[in-house]
Amino acid sequence: MSEKTELAQQFIHALPHARELGLKITRLGAGYAEMTMPYDERLVGDPQTGVLHGGAVSTVIDTCCGTAVMSHPDARGITATIDLRIEYMRAATPGQSIVARATCHHITRNVAFVEATAVDDDTEVPVARASGSFTVGEA
Repeated sequence: MSEKTELAQQFIHALPHARELGLKITRLGAGYAEMTMPYDERLVGDPQTGVLHGGAVSTVIDTCCGTAVMSHPDARGITATIDLRIEYMRAATPGQSIVARATCHHITRNVAFVEATAVDDDTEVPVARASGSFTVGEA
């Protein structure tokens, strides 16, 4: 396991909300991260339909983006969200996990730029897509 992969894994395990939501890194590469969030009835935003709350979806997207930044070859340690714009495309399918995928496509001296999508676990039709900027800092 590379040092960056190890740092990203430690990052996820250190976040209480990530543990509580059951976030798991499923793929990690140079500037790329994929993670899942299992369906949990405690995260439902509409009890009549069983659809997950948008805040839960935004959390997995944001966390995945930060992980992608940390895994980028030019990253220098920890990161924090500066700005994250999320476009919700459709409701998540009740009962299904959310899969977030993020790519850090550019890093300057102080800022990383990331794009991400979130899908249900059985389709590639986006639930949401996002773009954002993140700090690039020392560990």
